[in-house]
Amino acid sequence: MSLPEEKRVSVETFYKMREETNHLLEYADGIVFMSPSPSTRHQQVSARLQAKLFNFLDGGECQVFSAPYDIHLYRSDLDDSKIFIPDLSVICGDKGLEENRFVGVPEMIVEILSPSNQSHDLITKMEAYMKYGVKEYWVVNPMLNAVQIYALTDEQVYQQVAILKDEGAIKSTVLKGFQVNLEDIFR
Repeated sequence: MSLPEEKRVSVETFYKMREETNHLLEYADGIVFMSPSPSTRHQQVSARLQAKLFNFLDGGECQVFSAPYDIHLYRSDLDDSKIFIPDLSVICGDKGLEENRFVGVPEMIVEILSPSNQSHDLITKMEAYMKYGVKEYWVVNPMLNAVQIYALTDEQVYQQVAILKDEGAIKSTVLKGFQVNLEDIFR
């Protein structure tokens, strides 16, 4: 859910709004979005995926961050502002890591759909992640026990590279060797 179009706010006003509420708020080009509280199923799926990513990445240059953790998408050649709270983000290296957020472009982002946020994740966020150059975007649907993976092509557009439902192993194209059995995350 977003504020009406005429209620665009500055990034500074957005941060003040966040200080005054317990709601999870996201920001895209002056529009503030309120994220729903995650369901129990959402939390279970997120925790299982985070554990798999953590174990795979442990000891390497990349690490996984879970919500609520701000991702302020930034590229020097783009001048719009996007501040999202993805369910899971894989960030490689320390550049861009700040005390309470990451400024830059993660390698990989995972969003877990909820009935009330599907269009936000499938349109607003997907478009932003593609524009900024997030190399891999996972859309996890716990209502259908399905995972879709989108990878950035050389033309800087997302191409769906995998989709699985209910069972089987889904593999990352960015994190070489990382795969997850759907039975393990949707049990």
